[in-house]
Amino acid sequence: MAVRALIFDVFGTLVDWRSGVAREAEQLLAPYAPQLDGGAFADAWRARYGPSMETVRSGARGYVDLDALQAESLPAVLAAFGIDGVPEAVLADLVLAWHRLDAWPEVPDALVRLRAAHLLAPVSNGHVRLMVDLARRNGFTFDAILGAGYSRDYKPKPALYRDAVATLGFSASETLMVAAHSLDLAAAAQHGLATAHIARPREHGPAGGETAPGVPATYAAADLADLARQLGV
Repeated sequence: MAVRALIFDVFGTLVDWRSGVAREAEQLLAPYAPQLDGGAFADAWRARYGPSMETVRSGARGYVDLDALQAESLPAVLAAFGIDGVPEAVLADLVLAWHRLDAWPEVPDALVRLRAAHLLAPVSNGHVRLMVDLARRNGFTFDAILGAGYSRDYKPKPALYRDAVATLGFSASETLMVAAHSLDLAAAAQHGLATAHIARPREHGPAGGETAPGVPATYAAADLADLARQLGV
């Protein structure tokens, strides 16, 4: 079937989380750690991202949003870098660094092209306000905001994919999950969604990123503009 709706992973797929968090950490923590390697700090914080969400996915606790999880993991990251004495207001602002990330260069224009022919919505682990802030910062226009804040759970739990299909109103095969992460695509495919892999070889900085899908995918694209071309828009 023809694709009628696109749903997107956001961190890594649409926005460059590592560069943004590194920039913000270096700026906000400069008085307390003037030689901070922002990239290493971003990597260490991101490493706690999955385990913190697993506490919700496993049912060990009820849903709490990503800001709360990031705030809970931040003290351990600071301690690992030997940083102390940071005021609470600065810590709160650092959590909001995840709201101030920049899009990969081709993304805003590609989304405009894609939206001319498809419904668009993020299906991210970020909550609604976080997605709104990233959209406003980068000029994204979505038709809905789905994902963790809507489904009250975290990927790859089935609810996020099933809720997206049900809410947008097309069949699963008409709904395209777009992500730079093969695990996300594999989970979506289990529920019948079409899938598109976006190569992001610089997602993790020196550690690289996925340059091709590690699982079968309906589309494999060099970037979002390439996916738009493949979809004929």
